[in-house]
Amino acid sequence: MEENKKEWYVVNTYAGHENRVKENLEKRLETMGISDNLFRIVVAEETQIEVKNEKSKEVVKNIFPGYLFVEMIMTDEAWYVVRNTPGVTGFIGSSGGGAKPFPVKPDEIEKILRRIGQSDKAVEVDFTVGDSVKILSGPFSGMEGKVESMNDETQVASVLIIFFGRETPTDINYVDLSKAEF
Repeated sequence: MEENKKEWYVVNTYAGHENRVKENLEKRLETMGISDNLFRIVVAEETQIEVKNEKSKEVVKNIFPGYLFVEMIMTDEAWYVVRNTPGVTGFIGSSGGGAKPFPVKPDEIEKILRRIGQSDKAVEVDFTVGDSVKILSGPFSGMEGKVESMNDETQVASVLIIFFGRETPTDINYVDLSKAEF
């Protein structure tokens, strides 16, 4: 493990307490002076559409209940502060006995950050306006639709899908789409 390198780690928390642990960590950042070693704390949440009795509403769901992602330089002090934050039960990838955890692979964390709209890297797509696409994840997973418009800045496409017998425009992240194969 390279010292002084910013990497992502998975922190295990009590399920349902992820946002509270994030707040605790953010407070400890300032009070314990580790802001040089702890950078981003992310609870992987996404907005989903729930349909009940033909009515739809947006609901924020945690993709990984009981976990949060921390971008940090793994120093002894930063590791100690995160481990001993109220609500933290440990790090994923640590064998215990004082062994520091392994970081998340960059391509894996990038997929998660893209899915929740926090990625800095642009997604390269093989579709354009007018193309048929397949939705890969989310509440409309497996459905196909036609790209109505694309916003490269937000990495979101408006896709026309058949919903309740009507063509309905739906905003879908680029990362959740692939060009439909015929």
